[in-house]
Amino acid sequence: MNVRLGFAHRGLSDWPAPRGRFLPASAPLAPALPDSHPRAVLAAAVALPAQPDWHGGHDPAAHALDLPLAAARPVWEASRLGALPLLAQAARCDPAGGHLARAEALLGAWCAANPPFRGVAWACGQEAALRALHLALALALLDADRDPPPAARALLALCGRRIVATSLYALAQDNNHPVSEAAGAFAIALLLREDTSRPASALAARVARLVAPDGGFAQVSAGYARLLLDVLAIAEWLRRRHAAPAFPAPLAERAAALAGWLHRITAPTTGGTPRLGLEDGSAFADLSLAGPADARGSVERAARLFAGRGADSPEDPGCAWLSLPRPEGTLHRPARWRAAGTMGWAEGPAMALLRTGPLRFRPGQADLLHLSLRDGDNWVLRDGGTGRYDPPEPWWWAALAGAAAHNAPVFDQAEPMPRVGRFLLANWPAMRPIPDGATLRDARGNRVTRSVRPEGRRFVVEDKLSGPFRAVAWHWRLCPGAWRVTPDGLVGEAATISVIADAPLRLDLTDGWESPSYGAIVPAPLLRVTASAPIGRVTTTIRLP
Repeated sequence: MNVRLGFAHRGLSDWPAPRGRFLPASAPLAPALPDSHPRAVLAAAVALPAQPDWHGGHDPAAHALDLPLAAARPVWEASRLGALPLLAQAARCDPAGGHLARAEALLGAWCAANPPFRGVAWACGQEAALRALHLALALALLDADRDPPPAARALLALCGRRIVATSLYALAQDNNHPVSEAAGAFAIALLLREDTSRPASALAARVARLVAPDGGFAQVSAGYARLLLDVLAIAEWLRRRHAAPAFPAPLAERAAALAGWLHRITAPTTGGTPRLGLEDGSAFADLSLAGPADARGSVERAARLFAGRGADSPEDPGCAWLSLPRPEGTLHRPARWRAAGTMGWAEGPAMALLRTGPLRFRPGQADLLHLSLRDGDNWVLRDGGTGRYDPPEPWWWAALAGAAAHNAPVFDQAEPMPRVGRFLLANWPAMRPIPDGATLRDARGNRVTRSVRPEGRRFVVEDKLSGPFRAVAWHWRLCPGAWRVTPDGLVGEAATISVIADAPLRLDLTDGWESPSYGAIVPAPLLRVTASAPIGRVTTTIRLP
């Protein structure tokens, strides 16, 4: 509302761009690191683009709050300035390599191309916060965070001004935005030697609202859970480095619980996480150089900082950069667990994940009762992913975010939650947990009770149906492979699937879609199971080899 009333515009009037020196003239030597990591750092630094695209076609002279944000996400990535910590790492690994000069030039070029509060880089308070956190991290890695050079101080202050201008908008999002912005405000106050009590209290309050005691996050998404943990971890590390007072409760406990949740759903050998809800391919403060596809470094860092335990990466180079000692204990992966929004079952190398309720925060996709199943490193049953927040073709929405894009029943080919915005769905179903699954009742009165029963290398999924529907369909999205239809299901190298019911079924192997990374979409095999009313019970058994 403050944006509509013009308050934010008045708070973001034209301001002088930072000038002078941003970074120190030299860098300390690198800490002890795994043997191959310095080479990886230098290779990644060499691969950075010489001239990033700061604007992506948006008008660089327009006021930031007047710009449409279509296609902004890829442009924002460059303006988060994640290259700064990387170049700081490179400068410490190779002091004579010119990396500090590159970082200095990058900051100067960014400020020249993005005058304060003009252009798409200033359009979002969260982006300003992530930019400030990356700058604070780079300064800390260079041992310059206790007395930042003048231009760095000026840029941090501008980011703080941008955060404050639309803070009420961030609060209304009920997602990672208010957490990132409070963490950014805390880091800015810390490095500018201002009072940190207010942003610290705000950060703790945001975490208390959005992260449940069991580790469930308002955004049911592995990618956004990782981003939240990374932001909290950097804020906590900076707090400790500056000997600032501990964050108010329950921040540490909730962050530890969220780290445990992400650990449970992360493949221990690859760091892969399930596609779940929305995510945008972020890899914030990626000191491990793991990239968006490997969450192990993020889990390891958060586990050490908030839980006093390790995870799956005892030799994580990111933790070495932060001088985080290796704890004796490790996070536990329970065989059965429940968190706000999800349930999980682990059987040896296999893990099943069910999207449940009840719904307290807005869902990002029509994915309720969706089931994903991983065997080892392979997601046999999977979610289609995100695609893009502003897809180039309208059919992307239904193909990736709609009910038929998920492994759960769809009644009468109708969306149970009509889309009323890019990130808003209407008519949320009523949901109730049961001991081995969840029950859903949609706005039309159709009801599903889904239970999951692991039996060693078999996972049995039972759906009980009722309501005024005329037809029902399941769309099981499968991993790539040679699948063959059988009278009661499918056979493939990854699994054998059988489906039985108390009514006739039709089974078809067809093509669906999946998004392997943000902005990409590719075909994916799909088992479609359809039936007409009356039908009351369907049992799907997935046998792993």
